[in-house]
Amino acid sequence: MPPEPPHYVEAADYVLVDYTPGGDLLAVWTMAMKPNRVDFNVVYSRSKDGGVNWTTPTPLHEPGATGITSQFGFPITSKTGRIYCFYNRTIGIGMPSVANLRCKYSDDDGYTWSGGDFEIPYRSTKWDHPDPGVPPACITWQKSVRDAKGRHIVPITRVTHPYIRQELDARERGATPGIGECRSEFLRFDNIDDGPDPKDLKLTWLPDDEDLIEVPISFEPHKSAGYSFCQEPGIVLLPDGRLFTAMRTTNGQVWYTVSDDDGHTWRQTEILRFKDGGDPVLNPVAPTPMFGLEDGRYLLFMQNHDGFGYGGKGPLDLNSRRPQFLVVGEFRLDAHQPVWFSEPLLFADTQKIGVHPFSMYWLSMYASLTERDGVRTFWYADRKIFVLGRYITDEMLAGLTVPT
Repeated sequence: MPPEPPHYVEAADYVLVDYTPGGDLLAVWTMAMKPNRVDFNVVYSRSKDGGVNWTTPTPLHEPGATGITSQFGFPITSKTGRIYCFYNRTIGIGMPSVANLRCKYSDDDGYTWSGGDFEIPYRSTKWDHPDPGVPPACITWQKSVRDAKGRHIVPITRVTHPYIRQELDARERGATPGIGECRSEFLRFDNIDDGPDPKDLKLTWLPDDEDLIEVPISFEPHKSAGYSFCQEPGIVLLPDGRLFTAMRTTNGQVWYTVSDDDGHTWRQTEILRFKDGGDPVLNPVAPTPMFGLEDGRYLLFMQNHDGFGYGGKGPLDLNSRRPQFLVVGEFRLDAHQPVWFSEPLLFADTQKIGVHPFSMYWLSMYASLTERDGVRTFWYADRKIFVLGRYITDEMLAGLTVPT
């Protein structure tokens, strides 16, 4: 008999938490409990006491037909108080990322939601299937940040369709096969603060060049073939108005780039270092979220090894996604790399202990940060089972000195 297909299940992933206009915490995440993600759906919950107690997770909408799933929800609150929640809705073919963007909105602080039928197509690029009936494979994984003109902008990963480029086969390295070539880009919401109906949203896709943001692959056989792998950009606004983004790669390091024209063009990507001329920031293929703090500093989360540490078999080995470290970043106006970082601080580890029933022991920081009244909370999916919040205190960061 043929072997059974893999039963890959995510009970909690892509955790985004923000404050509602009324002051409650609203959490949105993707959740699946059945084999092979057949019941993937976006759920939400709210807390009135700063995250101590939460309501029962509720689906944002009713599940679709077999093979039709929803995932990767991200909320944006307009200045009118209307809360939008955008999410991928599949058409029943390919990966969960092969989808169109849909939107629900709430005018009562996130208690009830309307809409969801209007589809917002992702822009078509040369990296997508030429059949217009096949949507691009795109993932939005972070909350929006505001650019220098106050407009909401969200980071996107675009996976090249296998029709255009073959997948990156990692089986010979003992890692997960089927990791696709990919690039990074951004979606700007130009008029969302006016609170329009979703069909009246004005959108700008960035960068302007459909080559998008690329990082060359350093391992064979794709090293010299023009392949790119950069995913899940974490974007922050710098004090001088530029945009800075850090991305995970297959090369064993975090890479970055900078835009000085609101995201329309970006500098050639480079390895992220602790400072100009310093050591590279090491990381396997694992999320590297980056956040701006109210005091002007930045937080970057990373694994602090290139994928071969802690028993890992290389950057593509998902089991190398532990332990989790953080670094503090500060802006350096005259530096080539405009954000420099402190030494790493160990933040969390699973000690290679999985949790029933899925037994994943790796950490994936599909995460978000809230900060209000001096309280910083980092929200994340622990082993893709639990949605957790951890305080990031001044005492925790006090000893993390950034080079001058």
